[in-house]
Amino acid sequence: MSGLEAESRTLDSRERELVSAARKKAFLLYEGRVVGHRSCGIALAETFNLKTPAYQSLRRGGITGEGYCGSIRAGEMILGELLGDPDPAGPVTDPLRRAVNWYQRQVPLRIDPKQSPDYVCNNLTRQHGEFTGDERASFCTELTAEIAALTAEALLRFEPEIALAIEPVPESEEGEEPSA
Repeated sequence: MSGLEAESRTLDSRERELVSAARKKAFLLYEGRVVGHRSCGIALAETFNLKTPAYQSLRRGGITGEGYCGSIRAGEMILGELLGDPDPAGPVTDPLRRAVNWYQRQVPLRIDPKQSPDYVCNNLTRQHGEFTGDERASFCTELTAEIAALTAEALLRFEPEIALAIEPVPESEEGEEPSA
């Protein structure tokens, strides 16, 4: 399938369910009501069943808030982990190149560019009040969920045979089913 065909094709019902599951899982992990709060990068890595240590550095735009949005960067890293050549000396794979190109074009279509002059964490979040406040947390929860959906969609569009599995968030300690 050519890049243009992959970009424009309609996702099938299984693929749409996976995109929805990724959105829901990232939302619940970041929100922190069903399970303990995860930072944006960690929430994305866990959504795609990846090890999380490297994603810790994406918290709050590279710890300081002065770096690029951790959710957006995490999506790119996930694409690299799942679509990249496992050989460190290997070339960029065609699916990775096409997925990242598409992903980067989609970000401004999915995140209102009027929100910020760029995708630096502090610039994106400043208008939502205190970083520890509810309004900012709500904004970042929604953003992280949208980036998880975008990442899942990129994986499915450009590597349709990928064995993508989005496991549900475990039940809370009280035994309640997660809701969102």
